[in-house]
Amino acid sequence: MNEKSTLTTSYDELTPGSLRDHFLIAMPGLNDSSFAHTVTYICEHSDKGAMGVVINTATPMLLKEIFSQMDLDDLSDQGDQIVMSGGPVQPERGFVLHSNEAKWQSTLEISPDISLTASRDIITALAAGRGPKQCLIALGYAGWGEGQLEAEIAANSWLTVPADKDIIFNTPFEERWTSAAQTLGIDVNLISSTAGHA
Repeated sequence: MNEKSTLTTSYDELTPGSLRDHFLIAMPGLNDSSFAHTVTYICEHSDKGAMGVVINTATPMLLKEIFSQMDLDDLSDQGDQIVMSGGPVQPERGFVLHSNEAKWQSTLEISPDISLTASRDIITALAAGRGPKQCLIALGYAGWGEGQLEAEIAANSWLTVPADKDIIFNTPFEERWTSAAQTLGIDVNLISSTAGHA
């Protein structure tokens, strides 16, 4: 796993074959404890590696606890939102996937509909009730080195599908794994964990 992601390019600079703005859906045979039954939203993908945020693994924390840790008064209606575990890299760092009404200090526009921000100012805006209309807050991220994600996909660890913002922002987190696979017409619960290449 890479420790750093530069978050530099915008969505209109996509390279052919990039999985940016796609979901990675863990196959049932993926038994890695960090990624079993996960859906990861890919924010960056190039020949240098990939970076994403797991969108369906909950932490015990609520957003209002982050507000409290940052000495922010909760003037929002989002304080009871569950914070996700975004991945095993930098789990002490916060990442916000959000709708694109505004930009903050470190905002990366991933698609016309979805951005990623990792700066304090978006949390301050959320606490004040001036944040994005739709958001998902995660601690940590998932990272892959050069060629690593491609090798894992070739080994049948992941299904890939274009992302659906409704699944990110409006689907209960415990339903996101099956909902993401259903966009491919697949019931992941019926796939054998020992399936090989088709």
